[in-house]
Amino acid sequence: MTKQTILGRVTQLAKANINALLDQAEDPQKMLDQLIRDYTANIGEAEQAVATTIGGLRLMEQDHREDVAAAREWGEKALAASGKADELRRSGAAAEADRFDGLAKVALQRQLQSEREAKAAEPTIAAQTEVVDQLKTGLTRMKSKLGELTAKRDELVARARSAEAQNQMLDAVKSIDVLDPTSELSRFEDKVRREEARALGSQELASSSLDAQFEELEGLGDEAEVAARLAALKNP
Repeated sequence: MTKQTILGRVTQLAKANINALLDQAEDPQKMLDQLIRDYTANIGEAEQAVATTIGGLRLMEQDHREDVAAAREWGEKALAASGKADELRRSGAAAEADRFDGLAKVALQRQLQSEREAKAAEPTIAAQTEVVDQLKTGLTRMKSKLGELTAKRDELVARARSAEAQNQMLDAVKSIDVLDPTSELSRFEDKVRREEARALGSQELASSSLDAQFEELEGLGDEAEVAARLAALKNP
């Protein structure tokens, strides 16, 4: 996997619009679970790739430091050889002085080579450093996005459980309405009231019959009084 591919995937995943994806999903919870699995896998792969990229960058930086140090050391050796040559030449040892001047030239050539290698590596190191910084930023955003996904999933699960509990409660309330014990009490109360009404009717009927009997007795009393008064008229 090239660094361009890694960077592209990290950037694409980090910029993903979770809400838009959820709006298009038939089953948001399943989609979130799948996204979490995908993000976790991609983060793991990206971390390995980024670690490899960082490792390569650190090796280049180490090589650059070694080239810079080598250039400095060769410069010091060239200076030392040149100084020795001057010392020998002053003492009359021209041949030996020429040999040390030759060593100084070799050291200077090595110094130039190390400086060129160090200079040539600097643009690559700068570019790789930029890529690594982008990858680290992308990974941080991906991990933040993973946390957002997890929170969304947990929120959705909690809401689903709450909705299920509410529906169960509403179903229970409906079943209570269907089998409402107060409706049985109402029917029983109606039956009692009918019985009470029948008792009142019977009582009223009995009272009416008793009144009629007393009225009949009163009627008989009147007839007796009339007969007695008629007899008095006849026998003054």
